[in-house]
Amino acid sequence: MTRSFFDALRPLLRRLNAERTLSTGKLGVLSHLAEQGRATSSELAAAMHVSPQAISLSAGELERLGFVLRVPDARDRRRCWIELTDAGRQKLAQELATGHAWVDRAVAERLMPEERKTLEAVIPILRKLGSEASVD
Repeated sequence: MTRSFFDALRPLLRRLNAERTLSTGKLGVLSHLAEQGRATSSELAAAMHVSPQAISLSAGELERLGFVLRVPDARDRRRCWIELTDAGRQKLAQELATGHAWVDRAVAERLMPEERKTLEAVIPILRKLGSEASVD
C-alpha cells in the first residue's frame, strides 16, 4: 500500500510544484514564518526537519528576493532572527493561490461528485498521518 500511495502522490506533487515559482523548502520557510512569526535558523531547521545549513541557504535566497529579513537580536548579537517581509507574505499568498487554483480545477474537471466526496473524506486521515504526534 505504501508504494501505491507514493506512486499516486508523486505526479500530483510534481504537477502542483510545476505551477509554483518557489521550491517546496522555500515555501515551507515562508509558511512557518507566516504561521509562527520570526524564528532563528536553528528553530526553522528543527521545525522543518532539515539541516541548519539548508535553512541558511534558503533564507539567503529568500532574503535576496526580498521575502525575508535577517535581524540581529538586540540582546544577543550572536543570534539572528529571520522575519517575513510584506513582499514575502504576498509571495506566499500568490504561490498558495496558484497551487489551490490548479487543484480546484483538476478536482472539478476530472472527478465525479462521488469521487469528490471520497477525496474529502480522506483529508482527516491524511492530516492524522501528517501530525507530529508520536506513534508507539
